[in-house]
Amino acid sequence: MEAAVAAEVSNKRVILKRHVTGFPTEDDMEVVTATVSLAVPPGLAAVVVKNLYLSCDPYMRRRMTKHSEPSYPEFVLGEVITTFGVSKVVESGHPDFKAGDLVWGMTACEEYTLINKPGSIFKINHPELPLSYYTGVLGMPGLTAFSGFFNVAKPKKGDYVFVSAASGAVGQLVGQLAKITGCYVVGSAGSDEKVNLLKTKFGFDDAFNYKKEHDLNAVLKRCFQQGIDIYFDNVGGTMLDAALLNMRLHGRVAVCGMISQYNLEHPEGVRNLACVVTKRIRIEGFRVIEYFGTYRKFEEEMAGHLKEGNITYMEDVAEGIEKVPAALVGLFYGRNIGKQLVAIAPE
Repeated sequence: MEAAVAAEVSNKRVILKRHVTGFPTEDDMEVVTATVSLAVPPGLAAVVVKNLYLSCDPYMRRRMTKHSEPSYPEFVLGEVITTFGVSKVVESGHPDFKAGDLVWGMTACEEYTLINKPGSIFKINHPELPLSYYTGVLGMPGLTAFSGFFNVAKPKKGDYVFVSAASGAVGQLVGQLAKITGCYVVGSAGSDEKVNLLKTKFGFDDAFNYKKEHDLNAVLKRCFQQGIDIYFDNVGGTMLDAALLNMRLHGRVAVCGMISQYNLEHPEGVRNLACVVTKRIRIEGFRVIEYFGTYRKFEEEMAGHLKEGNITYMEDVAEGIEKVPAALVGLFYGRNIGKQLVAIAPE
C-alpha cells in the first residue's frame, strides 16, 4: 500500500524557467526529475498526495509574468508551477484526511505533492462520477460558472445571454445553466467545429465563429435583435467593447476572465464605456475563491444535473506530466476543445 511507504521516490515536476512576455511557449517551462518523501514531516498537519489529474487554466498565464499584483502572485523561477488537480492521499498528518482519500484542490504540477495547507483541498463526495470531472465541471471551473452566473449575473427566465469563449471549461457550463434557467443563449468560439458543438452538444440557441466575423457589433446585433441582458465575459477586449453596444437597459456583465489580453504587452482599451451610463449597465468582476465556502451545495446540485443528464461536459485530456507545458500553451491558441487537463497517473 502507498500509505505504508515512507521512502523517497522519483518525482517529475514542471518548473518555470523564465518569466513570460507575449505568448507563452513550451520552452518557458521545463520538466525536471527530483525526489520526494512520501512521509509527512513529524508534527506537520499536512498531507502527501499522488496527483492523478492536473488542470490547465488561462489564469495560470498571468502568474507566469513578473508583476506586483498581490491577488495573482507570480510563479517563482525554478520552482514547481501550482494548479488545481485531483489527487489520492498517500499519507496524512491531518485529522480530516486519511491515506486513500480522493481529493481535489490546489496542488502542484508534479507526480507527488506535500500539501502544507490541506484547507485548500476538498474530499471528493461523488467518486462514482469520472474523477477527472473534479478538474472541471465539479471543480474550480464548475464553481466559477455556477457562482458567476447565478450570484453575479443574477439571471431571470427569458433573459438574453451571451457567453464568450463558450466552448471552454467555464463557458460550456454557463450556457447550459442559462438554458436550464429558461434563457436564450448565444456563444462565441474560435472554430466552426466548436460552434457546431455549442449548438448540437451543449444546446446553445445560436453561436458564431468570432475569427470569421470582421464586425463583432454587427454579428451581435444579428444574434440579439432584442439586445443582451447578460454578457458572461471570458475574453475582454474588442468582444467586451462590442457587447456593451448591444446591452439592453439594466444589462449585467459578469467579468470572469480576459484571455484575449493576457499575452499583450499593452492591453486594449474599451471605447464604449458611455453605454454603461446610458443603459445603466452593471459590470462586475469576480473570483471563484470568494465562493469556495458554497462548494458543497454546488457539488450536490451539479452532480445531480450530471446524473440526470441535464448537463453534458467535454474534456480535452493529454497523457503524462511531460505534456503539461504543451497543454497549457495550447489554451492560448485555441487548440483544446472543452476542458483542458492532463492525466498524470492511473486512478
